[in-house]
Amino acid sequence: METKICQSCAMPLTNPEASGTEKDGSQSSEYCCYCYKDGAFTADLTMDQMIDNCVQFFVENNKDTDEKLTMDEFKALMREKFPKLKRWQHA
Repeated sequence: METKICQSCAMPLTNPEASGTEKDGSQSSEYCCYCYKDGAFTADLTMDQMIDNCVQFFVENNKDTDEKLTMDEFKALMREKFPKLKRWQHA
């Protein structure tokens, strides 16, 4: 089974706590808790700004691991993936 990912930042939605919320308080099936809350995006960002935010998160959370991707490789991967995500298809 394919893991669902946030349609804004590509974060894996592996557990219910990772999901954002709709206006009625129900869980979003498409967006994570960092990108989407109460039926709206939490920040008004361009796709490039979102990629930069994700790169910073990647660097902070992988500095003590043997992560195989460099920051530039990660950014290139995001530039490929993000245009396919729902939030950015019409941006």
